[in-house]
Parts: sequence; C-alpha cells; structure tokens
Amino acid sequence: MLRSTIRMLIPPEKQQEALEILASVSEQAQFETGCVSCRLYRGVGETSAILLEELWLSEEDLQRHLRSDKYREVLLVVEMATETPEIRFEVIAHSSGVETIERARINRNEKSMT
Repeated sequence: MLRSTIRMLIPPEKQQEALEILASVSEQAQFETGCVSCRLYRGVGETSAILLEELWLSEEDLQRHLRSDKYREVLLVVEMATETPEIRFEVIAHSSGVETIERARINRNEKSMT
C-alpha cells in the first residue's frame, strides 16, 4: 500500500476555492481503481494548513492517479500555497489497528504486576 500526503499553507482569501477543488478531487478519487481512501483535513491550530491524504493499493494505481487530468487540479491548489508544500509518498509494508494498543496495554499491566 502507498500513502500520499500533501500539506500546504493556503492564504485565507484562497482557502474556500482550494477546499472546494480538493474536496471534488477527493470525492472522485475514491472511485478510482486502487484507491483505498482519500481524505481532506484542515488545521485546527494552524487554520491555513490543509492536508490531502490518499491511500493506494499499488504503485501503478498511484501513478495512474498522478497522471490524471483531475490531479492537475491538485497541482493548481499546490501553487496557491504561501510556502513550499510538504509532499510525501510512503510505502506501507505493515499496518495494524486497535490490537496494537490492546497488546501494549496488556503488556503494561503484566509488567506492573511483577
């Protein structure tokens, strides 16, 4: 699985436009082959921050998405940023969920009993 993230600082006067574009891309990406999820976040403490996060099943799926006409719209939003955006592509070899927390909590309780 691959994770793509773009974190950018968008000036207040362009935020509404940026969010509308990214929301549209995000909604459409979810129907593309290989898209696991596509989410859009807005900063709480730093309200000019916007984060686009996508998860893809394969490199091929991600590459097809990056070449799409719709992704050009993401690049237009990137150009609105007041600073160089943080763009990352990560390969996820393993992931887990709540079971990791449960194991850690059980191990903690076992250690505190000894």
